[in-house]
Amino acid sequence: MKTISAKFEPDSRKWVLMDAEGKVLGRLATQIAMRLRGKHLPGFTPHVDTGDFVVVVNAEKVRLTGRKMDQKLYYRHTGYMGGIRTTTARKLNQDHPERIIRFAVAGMLPKNRLGRKLLKKLKIYRGAEHPHEAQQPLKLAL
Repeated sequence: MKTISAKFEPDSRKWVLMDAEGKVLGRLATQIAMRLRGKHLPGFTPHVDTGDFVVVVNAEKVRLTGRKMDQKLYYRHTGYMGGIRTTTARKLNQDHPERIIRFAVAGMLPKNRLGRKLLKKLKIYRGAEHPHEAQQPLKLAL
């Protein structure tokens, strides 16, 4: 028997459309991360980018369970001493709803070159409109 290792084939990638309206953030993020990595394919290889492009619409309508909208904090640092800044999930969802989904998915991807490359295949938009109609994304029901 031979072990078959997948090769990088950019032509075999698909475009998938996911609607975030009313979906729980963590459950949506796991589905997105699985699609980006290619774990849904039988020829999954951990060190090769075999996943699909994912387009997420209605990012502002994603749900968080419990009281996480007010209690979950996102941290960033300005680079100056004492420059830590915190933002609640509610404030981040009002200002930049795309970032909540991007942070959740990034936490589920590898922390290396491959993970950064995979994250570039994620396209997130606020409303129901997106500029990727030419790619004919397959609508995925979760």
